[in-house]
Amino acid sequence: MADEAELVKRSRLGDTTAFGRLVTIHRDRIYMIANHILRNNDDALDVTQDTFLRAWKGLVRFDGSASLGSWLSRIASNASIDLIRRRQSHPQTEFEAVPMAIDTASRTTPSQPKKPGDSLDQADMRERFEAALGTLSPEHRAVIVLKEIEDLSYQEIADSVGCSIGTVMSRLFYARKKLQNELRDFYEKL
Repeated sequence: MADEAELVKRSRLGDTTAFGRLVTIHRDRIYMIANHILRNNDDALDVTQDTFLRAWKGLVRFDGSASLGSWLSRIASNASIDLIRRRQSHPQTEFEAVPMAIDTASRTTPSQPKKPGDSLDQADMRERFEAALGTLSPEHRAVIVLKEIEDLSYQEIADSVGCSIGTVMSRLFYARKKLQNELRDFYEKL
């Protein structure tokens, strides 16, 4: 943590190398949060990049009251939810995909998450969970991802999504109930 604090201090002074190290430390986690909320790899990559761009521009406002990871998680969660809302209010037409080469050594490109084992049961379970996760509102999806996948505390989640602990607990309760209903037939077979 002391090393991270030093990197933040140097980044605030304009040291891009120090900020690059912070990106390297946090990029996989930020990507996973965005990917779980958005459920789209390309959108998650865009939000990850946007998160670090916003962080670089707003680093002077980072007061250290929360951890840097929580602050970045909040930016990523909000950016993901904003993207979902924009798309819902302004649906876009799809264009033919244009292949893009992404430099895998790029500092802002997170490593791709490992897929669950090759077992059909695990793949089916993951597919069903992802589908059930998709039925949740962006706000409920964000708290589930931060609690159940990222294992953040209620306070860290509240800091990340910008609401009270009571609201986090309420959202988690309703999100878990909805997931339980969506997955009932699946886990009854187990």
